[in-house]
Amino acid sequence: MPRVKVPRKSTAIDMTAMCDVASLLLTFFILTATARQPEALTVDTPTSTVKIKLPESNIATITVGQGKVFFGVQGQPIRERVLQKMSERYKVPFSAEDIKRFSLMDNFGVPINQLKQVIDMKGADRNKEGLQPGIPVDSVAGAASQLHEWIYQARVATKEINDESLRISIKGDAKEEYPTIKKIIDILQKQKVNKFSLVTSMEGAD
Repeated sequence: MPRVKVPRKSTAIDMTAMCDVASLLLTFFILTATARQPEALTVDTPTSTVKIKLPESNIATITVGQGKVFFGVQGQPIRERVLQKMSERYKVPFSAEDIKRFSLMDNFGVPINQLKQVIDMKGADRNKEGLQPGIPVDSVAGAASQLHEWIYQARVATKEINDESLRISIKGDAKEEYPTIKKIIDILQKQKVNKFSLVTSMEGAD
């Protein structure tokens, strides 16, 4: 007897449900992702195997690179209060609009008498390489350095607003020479801040 041929049918898979799931996942990741903010001073941090993540609040970051020092503190209310205190300390006036714009800046690296010019700039112009010369770290005529004052006032403001101690982290370039780092550590030790974090990049597997 002749063999009966079974008619072949093409296989069809409904991908609608999978496409919906993929779209939902993509939307979730986009909405929950944190965009990396542009940095006025880009540094290549040394590598490490430590996986401890820095806290997102009550922390200040001192960025060191190319012989320059930048400073930033988390929290808009704290930034506003710090600038108010520094304005009183150095008798440099800042308007309410200046203070508000400053609260949106992640970090900066200029002497306080040049800070208003940086605040008035757009974000892209503000972060141009070489524009900001760095915060002075040396004392003048026996007075504390400006970096010392920024750190101190940030500590006071954090205690006032959040009733928490400010944590300090140092983000240094891997090629930065030791004397600049030592000056920062000396400033911290003068304020009896002997515990701080060093920001590093994750070391790749061999």
